Amino acid sequence: MYICVRTWILLLVLYTLTPAAVARRERINVLLVMADDLRTSLGCYGDSVVKSPNIDQLASKSQVFLNAYAQQAVCAPSRTSMLTSRRPDTTRLYDFNSYWRVHSGNYTTLPQYFKSRGYYTMSVGKVFHPGIASNHSDDYPYSWSIPAYHPASFQFEKQKMCKGEDGKLHANLLCAVNVTEQPGGTLPDMESTDEAVRLLKSRANDDVPFFLAVGFHKPHIPFRIPQEYLSLYPIEQMTLAPDPDVPRSLPPVAYNPWMDVRRRDDVQKLNISFPYGPIPKDFQLRIRQHYYAAVSYMDAQVGRLLSALDKLGLADSTMVVFTSDHGWSLGEHGEWAKYSNFDVTTRVPLIFYVPGVTTFLDWPGESVFPFIDVLTQSEYSFKNDKVIRNMVELVDVFPTVSYMAGLRAPEPCADVSFQEELCTEGDNLAHTFQHAERREDEEAISFSQYPRPADTPQVNSDLPDLKDIKVMGYSLRSWDYRYTLWLGFNPETFQVNVSDVHAGELYMLADDPRQDNNVYSDSDHSVMMKKMASLPHQVSLYAEPVQSLPDVSDQLSHAALLTQRLHHRVQLLEEIYRRARERHSY
Repeated sequence: MYICVRTWILLLVLYTLTPAAVARRERINVLLVMADDLRTSLGCYGDSVVKSPNIDQLASKSQVFLNAYAQQAVCAPSRTSMLTSRRPDTTRLYDFNSYWRVHSGNYTTLPQYFKSRGYYTMSVGKVFHPGIASNHSDDYPYSWSIPAYHPASFQFEKQKMCKGEDGKLHANLLCAVNVTEQPGGTLPDMESTDEAVRLLKSRANDDVPFFLAVGFHKPHIPFRIPQEYLSLYPIEQMTLAPDPDVPRSLPPVAYNPWMDVRRRDDVQKLNISFPYGPIPKDFQLRIRQHYYAAVSYMDAQVGRLLSALDKLGLADSTMVVFTSDHGWSLGEHGEWAKYSNFDVTTRVPLIFYVPGVTTFLDWPGESVFPFIDVLTQSEYSFKNDKVIRNMVELVDVFPTVSYMAGLRAPEPCADVSFQEELCTEGDNLAHTFQHAERREDEEAISFSQYPRPADTPQVNSDLPDLKDIKVMGYSLRSWDYRYTLWLGFNPETFQVNVSDVHAGELYMLADDPRQDNNVYSDSDHSVMMKKMASLPHQVSLYAEPVQSLPDVSDQLSHAALLTQRLHHRVQLLEEIYRRARERHSY
């Protein structure tokens, strides 16, 4: 009887919806939430230390991509790549010092595409990387209907705001603060959440659909966070990275010397030798404690935002996408920060909540995202069978969000696409929402890359300017391997020389999931190159299935196949640039 009455009331509610309300819900809103420097240290990704109940709650009602990868593990190149759905070799942005519209091509961005389709687009916090990389305007007015919002308190982020043991203020890495003592009594992510909630309220009853992007600054350094979040992670319960030493087999060109960490006042006092000197263990534990506390602080802001979406009655008409620009090393391989091709820096969370697709409301007005106070209720049991384990990439976000919102996904880019304003170098992942994942797709591959100024660690190895880039590390990740080749690179012509191999890395993940044992060697590489001769010459550039591959039964043959794919990719890049120059397309 109860079920019949409930069903009858639901039908009555649906029948009596006003035409305006029905029309408004024909086009789904989009809330894109981006964290900064967030690795997959979330409960929904299996991290047993972190306390992230609000994001875990979102994930429990979403589709979760467990193996999503950024295209370059540094802020501006990654964000530009994701928001244009073009790889760094197409945006030609490897540093922070150029604006893609004048540097490479007038590419349409994800919010710009929604704006052109009638959406009201808004940006809060760090979405595009500020500065030259987004034309000092966050790409306004191309991408946004109104100027982008940045929290006023962010101007203090790099100043001496952290109280040291001497009672004085310092520009420290570890910077847990009493918020009431901070300028304005607030912090940047708190301000951004307030503004995002205000914008949601202003759009709640508007017939025009909205696209709201909210970029949180944490857990990016410095760890300037409310001090109470440290209590969630008692220092005596913290542990070091399981592989805290620099692997003996790691080529020097692959190592990142974490200069932005070294420059902080409290780290400088440790007098750590450059480039491989380890951070003292007690300080390592404190870094890990503060990083996790920053994640929980950011999780609380996500909870506030989603709770507001819920209370405004927008949760049933708004797609929510949560991701990060890249990960962050917490002592793995003796490294800190990002700036590498390892999984800990390239793998990111990617969560899609699509009402009516990833979850169904049991009752009109049901609370979807009740706020969970991480300081008093830090545990949330993540339960969800809608997970995707195969490799995906951040360049896939643009076409997937567009399609899932009811717009046409951009067409795949041609080989030479500098003059193509709207196209995608990613894949539309919409099919993954319709069909359960049945097996590992050995042909699914994610590409990442990182530039270096030299074969050995330099003070500018983490963030070389374009003119100083001499080596490019192209890396591909499959189910079985992380395979990287460090190749000669010409910053004037943007060409890579596939025959100029500076170093290589090959990690067999079944036996080495943390990527500590590099089994690449020059002799193995020679054997692989010989084996490549027997493989098909035409291999998919990106992660498309190849049906005509021979049976590669041994690991070396599979590695040879990966080598061919990687070489095919960079050879195609050389051909693209050659043809582009001939056509005077830039």
